[in-house]
Amino acid sequence: MSRYNEENKSATYFATRSQDINDGFVHPPIDYERELLEAIRFGNESKAMDALRRINALEAATLARYPLRSKKNAMIAACTLFTRAIIGGGVNPESAFQLSDILIREIEMIEELERLTSFEYEMVLQFISVLKREKEVLQYSHIVNRSVAFIREHLFQELPLETISRHAGVHPSYLSCRFKKETGMALTEFINRRKIEESKPILLYSNQSISGVAFLFRFCNQGYYTQLFKKYTGKTPKQFRREGTTARSEGKWESQ
Repeated sequence: MSRYNEENKSATYFATRSQDINDGFVHPPIDYERELLEAIRFGNESKAMDALRRINALEAATLARYPLRSKKNAMIAACTLFTRAIIGGGVNPESAFQLSDILIREIEMIEELERLTSFEYEMVLQFISVLKREKEVLQYSHIVNRSVAFIREHLFQELPLETISRHAGVHPSYLSCRFKKETGMALTEFINRRKIEESKPILLYSNQSISGVAFLFRFCNQGYYTQLFKKYTGKTPKQFRREGTTARSEGKWESQ
């Protein structure tokens, strides 16, 4: 890199820094960010919300020419940090990255600054919700935990009992009995419940058709997916999506 380019970059940096100071902008204290990430990593909703409110009470950095684009850039960066936080808290990386991808796509679709600001809080709750679901397996035996981990990693594939038991290193019938004894539900029901839970963010934060979501999670057809969704949630996928969209537009969204 030439000396001219180096000097030009330095001049740009100091000009930007000078403008930030004149505008009264300073970066949030690192303790605020650390507190937010730790709260997410340990699944503490109230502390996370409090830390985020304190951060947002400060003057935000200008990361683009237009305020909406600037906020989107900041939230995408935050989404990356939140993803790493829940992975540090024990979430399977693939699950964390899938959620991150969905949320970033939603960020890009929002065209109102006020809605974008409220979505930041929803995003934190979504990460914590996934973390809490992942933590539930810690109470189980090594065999069942290995089975659950395998299910998470291959949720978008066919999951026959024989394949899961082979991964766990036990006979299919033994795993079936052990799994039901420890979790209180049959292996098939556990898989279906997990698929329904994982399909919720996709319904809320993507334009994927309901039949497309059913196909994504390897349900035999949309009707069966709808039947199971209503069984476990009390609503059809269409009702869930409609009510979630309405609640979010009115600023009444809560962790589902």
